[in-house]
Amino acid sequence: MAVRQKAVAALPTLMRALRKEAAPPRHHTALPSLRRAFSLYDQINLIDNFPDDQLRFQGFDNTGFKVNGVRYEGSLLCVGNLLMSWTPKTFSEITVESLSIFKTVRPIPEILIIGCGRDIQPVKPEVRSFIRSAGMKIEAVDSRNAASTYNILNEEGRIVAAALIPYGATS
Repeated sequence: MAVRQKAVAALPTLMRALRKEAAPPRHHTALPSLRRAFSLYDQINLIDNFPDDQLRFQGFDNTGFKVNGVRYEGSLLCVGNLLMSWTPKTFSEITVESLSIFKTVRPIPEILIIGCGRDIQPVKPEVRSFIRSAGMKIEAVDSRNAASTYNILNEEGRIVAAALIPYGATS
């Protein structure tokens, strides 16, 4: 108890001393180089080293995707590490019905990444509302970035879903 009382009594003196010794703020602090800021990524091979039971997008073209060394034609729906062929051929064909699997799938993914094809497009309000009501967040990006984002989040062990339209599909 006596030690605590001494520490409490010394606190105001310590605070005054620290205020007097505080260095003036620097206005031109250099930012770390990108090389240093991302040095961790230099040691991670995001393409080749992944567990056998984990889905990994390795490539894409105008008509499909390459996942874990296998070429798939057309649209794909991925939930966790489950891969399925998906009915919509263009972004405009994505409906609440085409995403109805999310009414029953458990555990609920934290995010649905929609790959819009070559160009980012706005998600229909009813689709956005449905996904939110299912307890997920939604992100719509081009299919190339959607596949990459899926890889990263899946590698982190997060429960993620992706609905991908081939890169060459047009609405």
